[in-house]
Amino acid sequence: MAHEHLHFKQDLAAEATHGKQIRVSMALLGTLAGGMLLITSGIARSRLVYGSGSFQAEFLAMAGAILLGGPIVLNAIKSLIKRQMHMDELVALAIIAAFATQNYVTAGIVAFFMLLSELMETRTALGARASIESLIKLTPTKANLIEHDGSEKEVKVSSLKPGDRIRTRPGDNISADGEVIKGLSSVNEATITGESLPVDKVPGMQVFAGTTNLTGVLDIEVTKAGKDTTLGKVQSLIMQAEQTKIPIMRIIDRYVKWYTPTILMIAGIVLFFTGEVDRAITILVISCPCALILATPTAMVAAISASARLGILIKNVADLEIAGKITAMVFDKTGTLTTGRLYVTKLTPAENIEPAQLLSVAASAEQMSKHPAARALQEVAKEASLSLHTVDNFKETPGKGVTAVVDSAKIMVGRDTFLKENNVDISNVSDPALHEEQGFSTLYVAKDARCIGWIGLQDKTRPEAQQAVSELFDIGIKRLTMLTGDRNEVASRVAAELGCTDFKAHCLPQDKLSIVEQIKKDGHTVVVVGDGINDAPALAAGDLGIAMGAAGSDVAINSASIALMSDDLKRLPFLVRLSRKTRAVINQNLAFGILFIILGVVAAAAAWLPAVYAAVLHFAGSLIVVFNSARLVRYGEELSHEPKA
Repeated sequence: MAHEHLHFKQDLAAEATHGKQIRVSMALLGTLAGGMLLITSGIARSRLVYGSGSFQAEFLAMAGAILLGGPIVLNAIKSLIKRQMHMDELVALAIIAAFATQNYVTAGIVAFFMLLSELMETRTALGARASIESLIKLTPTKANLIEHDGSEKEVKVSSLKPGDRIRTRPGDNISADGEVIKGLSSVNEATITGESLPVDKVPGMQVFAGTTNLTGVLDIEVTKAGKDTTLGKVQSLIMQAEQTKIPIMRIIDRYVKWYTPTILMIAGIVLFFTGEVDRAITILVISCPCALILATPTAMVAAISASARLGILIKNVADLEIAGKITAMVFDKTGTLTTGRLYVTKLTPAENIEPAQLLSVAASAEQMSKHPAARALQEVAKEASLSLHTVDNFKETPGKGVTAVVDSAKIMVGRDTFLKENNVDISNVSDPALHEEQGFSTLYVAKDARCIGWIGLQDKTRPEAQQAVSELFDIGIKRLTMLTGDRNEVASRVAAELGCTDFKAHCLPQDKLSIVEQIKKDGHTVVVVGDGINDAPALAAGDLGIAMGAAGSDVAINSASIALMSDDLKRLPFLVRLSRKTRAVINQNLAFGILFIILGVVAAAAAWLPAVYAAVLHFAGSLIVVFNSARLVRYGEELSHEPKA
C-alpha cells in the first residue's frame, strides 16, 4: 500500500505540474493575443488606415490593455484580500492610472512586459519541478517479476516488495534497488552517482532504481522499492532543498512589506511636486522588484542542478551557503581518504601455530562482520582455498573487535587493547612496532584466552585524494584533520602521504565527536566528511556533515547535511567553489536589481524615462538576472566527463 500511495502522490504531483503548465500556456496565449491587439492598434493609428486618435485605434488599444492588465489587477486584489505583499500591487496601480488617464497603449505595453516577466519567473519554477519529474520517469512503471517456477510475469513497479526477483534486459532502466543474483552487465549509474563511466556488475553487487542496464541480462533480488530506493530519496531531497530558503532570501522576505509603501510614497511625492501622472506611473513600473525576486531563487535552482548532475545531494540550500564559509575539514580515514579496502599483507603466528590455522580461525570469527578488515580476511582465505567454520555467539564491539565461538573455542579478533581488556596476554608474539615503517593495521587473534598471532593489513589512499587535499588548501581551507581508529603508525603514514595538517589515531566514535567540537571552539567553521555509518555523531556535530559514497546507504543519506553519491573526493573542492560562486552570482543579481531600481526611479522622477520604456527595461532586467544565474547550471561540467582515476 505504501508504494501504491507513493505512486498516487507522484501522479498527483505530475497532474498538478501539468495543470500549471496548461495555465502557463493559456497565460502565454493571452499575453500574445493582447500584444497582437496592441500591434493592430499601432497599425490602425497610421495615416494610411484610420489615423491617430481614431475610435478604432483607441478601441483596439483599450481591448489589449484590458486583456493584458486584467490578470495583473485581479492578482493584486487577491493578494490584498489575503494580506500578502507582492509586486503586482505596484504594476496594478500603474495600469489603473494609465487606463484612467485614457493612455491605453501605455497600460497595455506595461502589462505586456510585466506578464512576460511573471511568465519567465513561473517557467523557472516549472523547470525545476520538471527536473524532479524527470527523476520520477527514470523508474519504469512495469517490471518483469520472476515467479517461483522461473517464468516471467509483467507487474506494476508499485507492487514490488523486498525479496522479489526481477529481470532487467539491456537498454531497460532498473525498477528497484537490489542485489544482482545472476548475470553480467554494465550499468550506467550517472543518475545516482554522477559518474559518466558505466560500472560492471556481477552477482553480489548492488544496483539502483533509475539506472540503465546496458549490455547483459540481470536477475536482481529487490532490497528496496518505491520511495525507499536511493532514487526515491534523491527525489525527495531535491524537493526538500527547493522548499528551503537561505538567510539572504529570508532578509528579502522580512523587508518586502516595507517596499511597496515606500515606493508609493515616492511616487506620491513626485506626483505632488510635478503634477505629472506619467512620472508616477513610470516610478511604479520601474520599481517592481522582479530582478530582486528572481535574484536568489534562480541562482539556487541552477546550483542545485549543477550539484545534482555530479551526484551531490544538498538537503537544505542553506547548507550550500555554509560550504563556502568553511575553514576546517575533518576526514574519517577508512573509506573516505582511503579506498576502504584492506589487504592482508603479513601473517605473524605465535609459536607452534601454522599461518593457515591463524588465518582460518580469524576469517571464521569475522565472517559475520561487515568491517573492511573482515572482508579482507575472507578474501585471502578464499584465495588460499581455506574452508571457514560455523560461528556461534558472534558479538562485535565497534572500534575494538569481535568475539565468537568457532569449533567450541572462544575466538577474539581485534586491537591489542581489546585483547588486553579481556585479560589476554599478547607478549608471546612479536611486536608489530618492529614493522611500523610499513604502516600496518594489526589484528590480534586469541583462541581460548591465548594469543595465537597477529595479522597485518594495509589500506590504500584513494588515487584522487592527494589532488583533492591540495585543491582544498588552494581554495583557502586552513586545517585538514584526519581521524581514524587505526594505529598511530598507519595514521601517520596516510596523513603524511596526503599532506593533512594534523591527525588523531585510536579514535572511537565518541572521540571523533569531542575533536570536532574542540575544532569548532577554536573558531573554525567545520565540515566533517565520513562514510555516514560509524561517523554519524561527528557528521551531526559539524557545521556541515558530508557523507561520501552515500548511494544505497540510508544511514549516510540521513545523517549528513550533504550526501555525495560517489566516492570521488574531487567533489569536495568543487562543492566549496560552487558555494562561493553561487553566493557571488546572488550578490551580483541583488546589486544589479537594487541599482536598476534606484537609477530607474531617479530617471522616472526626472522625466527621462517614459512608462513604455520602463516596462521594456524592467523585462530586460529580469532577463539579465536569469541569464546570469543560468551560468551556474554548467558549472563543474568538466568533472562529469573526467575519467575515474
